[in-house]
Amino acid sequence: MPASLPAAPPVPRHIAVIMDGNGRWAQSRNRPRAFGHRAGVEALRRTVEAAADLDVRFLTVFGFSTENWRRPAAEVEALFDLMRLYVDRDLDRLIADGVRVRIIGERAGLSADILALIERAERRTASNSKFGLTIAFNYGGQAELVRAARSLAEAALAGTLDPANIDTALIARSLDTRDLPDPDLVIRTSGEQRMSNFLLWQAAYSELVFLDVLWPDFGRTHLEAAIAEYQRRDRRFGAAEGQTRHEIVPEEASE
Repeated sequence: MPASLPAAPPVPRHIAVIMDGNGRWAQSRNRPRAFGHRAGVEALRRTVEAAADLDVRFLTVFGFSTENWRRPAAEVEALFDLMRLYVDRDLDRLIADGVRVRIIGERAGLSADILALIERAERRTASNSKFGLTIAFNYGGQAELVRAARSLAEAALAGTLDPANIDTALIARSLDTRDLPDPDLVIRTSGEQRMSNFLLWQAAYSELVFLDVLWPDFGRTHLEAAIAEYQRRDRRFGAAEGQTRHEIVPEEASE
């Protein structure tokens, strides 16, 4: 009998993306930074479609960080406008395509219309299960860990939690991403090589791929190249070389 073919390398179940380079892309064209952010929305549309087509199940993108408030007020408002534009234009299509939308991050301080937009996107896609799109908006990994620690401390003070029972699983369930598996692959565009306070806990064992392309130019070929690089990696999660994958992969979160 012919020898069996080797198993195909796995596609990452969950990809997270730091969408960097909108401003530089616009400046290279002598246009305002807001022009680059608008082009970045088109890159997000392409990426959502390509990821779903490539059998990725979850995509998390860094849309607006807690540090972005330091930018000029006009640019901050432009970023908020893009959130409004993306949801208004794409929500019906996302619903039809079976995409579930989640927004993670700090909601205190957001305007009423943005909060209503977030609630509408999450509510109208809550029953979808084909593909998960998570947008980190007003998000910072350190602030997320502070919120989780505060909630656990409050439970301990109330007598509903024994501090001795706090472990990594309980902390993970206290994070904004409690319903998501940790990302297998984190991609950052623009050539910068840092995490920038993004998914600090969740990316503990993620594979990191840094690409020189600016985010507005990102497309399917770049996503495929990042996935191919991921498939060349040997993911051991701290275990010894030679152990089989089922022996070392952490238990995945439920969908």
